[in-house]
Amino acid sequence: MGLKTVLIDAWSRLNFKPVYSDHLGMPNRRAFPEAYASWVPAADERRLAAYKLFTAYDSNQAAELAEIQAGVAERDRREYGDPSMFVDTLVAHVMGRGQTITVPGAEHATSDDTDGGQAAAERVQDLLRDWAETELLPMRMKQAERKAVSLGDAVYRLAWDPAKQRVTLRVSDPGFYFPVIGEDDDGGEYPQRIHFAWELPEDQQRNLPARLRRITYELDWIRPATASGVDRNSRPVRATVMTEPADGEPPVPALGKGDTADPDTGAISRIYPWSDKPSYRTCYLTDATWELGDIRAPADVDSLPLDKATFATRSDGEVLDHLDLLIDFIPVIHVPNTVPPAEEHWGQSSLAAVLQVFDELQGTDTDSARASATTGSPIIGLAGKNITGSGQHAVAPGMVFTLGENGRMDTLNTAPQLQELRHQRHDLSERAATVVRLPAVSLGTMDPSKVPSGYALALSLGPLDSLMDDMRIARDHKNTLLLKFVQRLHLAGQHPDWAGVTPLPAKLVYGPYTPTDRDAVLKQVTTGVEKGVLSLETGVRMLTEAGFPIDDMEKEIEQIQSRAFAQARDLADALGNPDEVADFLGRKAPEEPPVPPVQLPPQPGVQPQQDPQGQGPAGRPEGSGGNT
Repeated sequence: MGLKTVLIDAWSRLNFKPVYSDHLGMPNRRAFPEAYASWVPAADERRLAAYKLFTAYDSNQAAELAEIQAGVAERDRREYGDPSMFVDTLVAHVMGRGQTITVPGAEHATSDDTDGGQAAAERVQDLLRDWAETELLPMRMKQAERKAVSLGDAVYRLAWDPAKQRVTLRVSDPGFYFPVIGEDDDGGEYPQRIHFAWELPEDQQRNLPARLRRITYELDWIRPATASGVDRNSRPVRATVMTEPADGEPPVPALGKGDTADPDTGAISRIYPWSDKPSYRTCYLTDATWELGDIRAPADVDSLPLDKATFATRSDGEVLDHLDLLIDFIPVIHVPNTVPPAEEHWGQSSLAAVLQVFDELQGTDTDSARASATTGSPIIGLAGKNITGSGQHAVAPGMVFTLGENGRMDTLNTAPQLQELRHQRHDLSERAATVVRLPAVSLGTMDPSKVPSGYALALSLGPLDSLMDDMRIARDHKNTLLLKFVQRLHLAGQHPDWAGVTPLPAKLVYGPYTPTDRDAVLKQVTTGVEKGVLSLETGVRMLTEAGFPIDDMEKEIEQIQSRAFAQARDLADALGNPDEVADFLGRKAPEEPPVPPVQLPPQPGVQPQQDPQGQGPAGRPEGSGGNT
């Protein structure tokens, strides 16, 4: 009957765009050919098209997509980078002024740590911070956050690099990310199989056809050991390792190092370095490439024929065909921009709610550009007898028109229309900021001198506070998971610095995102610590969050205590133990000189005699054989 299909999903806010939603609710095939590749699952077509549309707005190329369906006239639309400015502002706010890795208990590590828990926390914290500095974690997070804010999703991939001897962290485009979520699966749970797939263009110089590459991580039962080999077609594959045949018995599949098989069920288990309980699961890695001509429908990214695949070989010679990574988790982390709805997997782009406003802004900018042309070069009408020349005249500075009897010159003034367009643009910008929950002060468009008070400024930042709370809630668990995976991969790689380390919960703390009154914070901390209602650790943390240049909280606390001589004097009076006082100051207690022996004055009639113990003279009465 020609009825339009109305689709409501995570990307239905884009349905107002004709290029994204046709009469069946599906994206235009000419505008989004990548979404309709034969290997792309039908459930991912709208997602991939949405990513491309968001990227076009972020790159000032929305008019190019609209041109495909609406015609060449759409290319005249002006795009001045408003979406990109919104994205950059949100990324800066959500990341804050710096990020700090903290492990609970590490801030209070002291010499009286009897069970070693505080020292272990401090060691893990130092190792994670060293890794973050070497792996450029802030830059990786910046890359991921820009993907998450603009597209709605970001993806981290972790791997152990034997050459670098550390865990590497990479950010992948969510358009390459294909988690396998079944009909009965909860989208909010961690998927058991994840694909990364993308097409490789034809390379005529190397005589390579168009290909599809797919990297797969899969959690499955532990199988017997495998080794690299080749099949009958000389294709690199992995084959099961068989044991040496015993007398009269056939060979059986060999177990991996440290694996144990249950004699009753045959299930294989192993104990990982981060757990003392046996696990029956492991993660397998496959890196395969297909020629696009070998892929026939209805095969999609999850059901590609492995018999036509070419498997990659790692730098150490291992064929990546179901390679056992010796870990019981998938080292991939999906970061949604917003908290997904219940049982859903995908986040929402921060641009989705205001795309229509951005379209109106583009239209207003286009009209303003046209109006400014007539305002700067106005249209002039001449009337009267004996006008020099006829038809149209090019007006230039210094030009003189000779007008005859009753001559008149009229100018078309479009300045009022231009002024109205400027007001319209200002209203639309405020509307977009209101919808996104970005106050004018956070965008830098408010004059600071017009803020009546700090309290008024704090109230105006209320929408931004709620927005940042929501966005950081969506990231807190993912960042904790990231640091947990980093610890486990270092243990799996047997890095010497991580020997004997037990993974501990670690958090990634974001810095402040709003302007703070440092003088007020400093006064609060000083008073609180002095009066004893705040600990020194809490006070230093408050100063760090307020933006004070404190690189390391532990070292800052040590430096403060090393100069707290008045408190050290009170500690000495209370405990009378110079060792604890020296430890408080971070110094070594001085060695006390030996106490000199007591010299008693000689008594009449008693001859001083050297004590046989060497402890001083002893009196002996004259003429007696015993000691007095």
